[in-house]
Amino acid sequence: MQEDTYLGALTREMRAWRRDIHQHPELGFQEHRTCGLVAGLLESWGIEVTGGVGGTGVVGTLRGARGPGMSLGLRADMDALPMDELGTVAHRSVNPGVFHGCGHDGHTAIMLGVAKTLATGKRDFRGTVHFIFQPAEETLGGGAAMLEDGLFERFPCDEIYALHNINQLPAGMVGVRSGAILSACDVFRIRIQGVGTHAAMPHLGIDPIVVGTSLVQSLQSIVSRNVDPLETSVVSVCTFNAGTARNVIADHAELQGTVRTLSVQTQQLTIRRMQEICDAAAAMYRCGITLEWLVSGPPTVNAPEQADVVRRAVANTLGADKLEPDMRPLMASEDFAFMLQARPGAYFFLGHDGQMCHHPQFDFDDDTSPSGVSVFLDIVKQRLG
Repeated sequence: MQEDTYLGALTREMRAWRRDIHQHPELGFQEHRTCGLVAGLLESWGIEVTGGVGGTGVVGTLRGARGPGMSLGLRADMDALPMDELGTVAHRSVNPGVFHGCGHDGHTAIMLGVAKTLATGKRDFRGTVHFIFQPAEETLGGGAAMLEDGLFERFPCDEIYALHNINQLPAGMVGVRSGAILSACDVFRIRIQGVGTHAAMPHLGIDPIVVGTSLVQSLQSIVSRNVDPLETSVVSVCTFNAGTARNVIADHAELQGTVRTLSVQTQQLTIRRMQEICDAAAAMYRCGITLEWLVSGPPTVNAPEQADVVRRAVANTLGADKLEPDMRPLMASEDFAFMLQARPGAYFFLGHDGQMCHHPQFDFDDDTSPSGVSVFLDIVKQRLG
């Protein structure tokens, strides 16, 4: 009964923290108010706090009462999306064009709940827990920035764990898998430099629209003819801009899009073939073509041992019927991938009711927060208990 009373009170606190963060969203590397809230709460519970990690990141360090041992990293992301909120909840965003449409407010509240439970209890564990509150996940830049700022040198972690909400699982369910659970993300821009001319005299120019349409078609051959059918790759050209007048052949065009892959090998193959296709098209059409990579992140790959830790944590706390032990990977991307390249760990999904992430009426399902806390606490118990 005492535990139920505590969890109920903690759930109400997490709801209040989450809704406050939701109402005051901040974009990547601008999470100053959120960082202040997080740091203030951690310090009030006697947790050692370091701010400014990787820009606006916060790390809270808690050492167990039973002496030295392993070090665990538990990560939550804090940034919002550059979009308007169309929902009508009471805690609706007060910042126009900024919206917690992906659940990072919920992730932060869950991690605060874990931190409070461990810090205000008996700290009956051996080793250290680092609570990593990361900026700028939406741009795939914050995780790398924290690593470049010496995250794991300053705050050594033997293993690292994180979660994300998802409405493709029933509320309260947890999904995990060994291996790639999310795809790599590479954002590209292709610039074509042709020769402009009158629309009635195309032979005097080099039409970048013809070149661009050829490129769009050719790029699709990478997936259909170069990638192993048992591997996964998605090449999407999402913008095609050229020309300003109906009777003028433009002198340049620009294509932008993304590549999504589930392995580093397929990622490298796809990138290499894109460059080769661009080079060949430039020679064939006698024009200039430059391929730029604007954002690049690896796939999010769970280590088998740490994925098993998550599976056991779910079975121990929520019950085996709440576990999806080998869920299908998603072709979305996440910069926790950079941390998993540096340390073994696992990323898992927490099912929720409501709209999918990035929907303009999305709101995090607060009723799922206790499940997230319970899984994280059992991970700590398994590894440090």
